[in-house]
Amino acid sequence: MIPELEIIIRLGIAAALGMLVGFERERQNQPAGLRTHTILAIGSCLAMTISINIAMQFTAFVPNGDPGRLAAQVISGIGFLGAGAILRYGTSVKGLTTATSLWTIAVVGLAIGAGHYVAGLATTAMLLIILVLLNVLEKKWIHSYETVNIYVSAHANPALVEDLLNLFAKMKKKVLSVTVENDITTDMHSVTLVVKTMEKDPMIDIRDGLKTIAGVTKYRLN
Repeated sequence: MIPELEIIIRLGIAAALGMLVGFERERQNQPAGLRTHTILAIGSCLAMTISINIAMQFTAFVPNGDPGRLAAQVISGIGFLGAGAILRYGTSVKGLTTATSLWTIAVVGLAIGAGHYVAGLATTAMLLIILVLLNVLEKKWIHSYETVNIYVSAHANPALVEDLLNLFAKMKKKVLSVTVENDITTDMHSVTLVVKTMEKDPMIDIRDGLKTIAGVTKYRLN
C-alpha cells in the first residue's frame, strides 16, 4: 500500500502542477482558473492513490480487484466539469481549450497519484508550452475571426437583402445567416445578418457601406 506520507507528497506535487496550468488559464480570464485546476488535480490524485490502496487492502478478499476503477470514473466524470467551461456567444463557442486542459490536468493528477512523476511533469510542461507558446504564435501568425450581428432598416427598398449581400460580397465578408422582416403598410424593410469578420475589426468599412444603400434609415451592429 502507498504510505500516508507518500500520498501527501503526491498530493502536493499534483497541486503544484495544477496551479501552474490554472495560473495560465486565470491570466486568460477563463471560467476555470487557478483554484479549479488545482482542486481538480488534487482530487484526481487522491482518487488514484485511494483506488490503488483499496485494491491492495482487500486483495485477500478480492484477488481480482482493479486499482484503476476509481481512476476510470474520474476520466468519464470530468466531462461534466469540462462542459461547464464551454460557453456559447452567438455563433461562437469559447472555452474548449480550458475544457481540454481540465481533462488533461485530471489525467496528470491520476499519473502523479499512481507514482508516475516524470510522465506527470512532462505532460504539464507540454501543456504549458501549448497554452502559452502556441497562443502567442496564433495571435501573431493566425488571423482570428468573429461574428457580428447587423440589423438594417430601410424605407421603400424591396431589394434591401440583395443590396446587403452584394455589399458584403464586395467586402469579402461571409454572411452566415439572413433574417428578413417587411412592414407592408409602411413599406419598411428590415434585415438582420450574421457576418463573419476579422477579430477586433473596427467595422468602419461596414458602417460606411451601409450608408450608401438606398433607403437605409438606421442600422445596428452587435
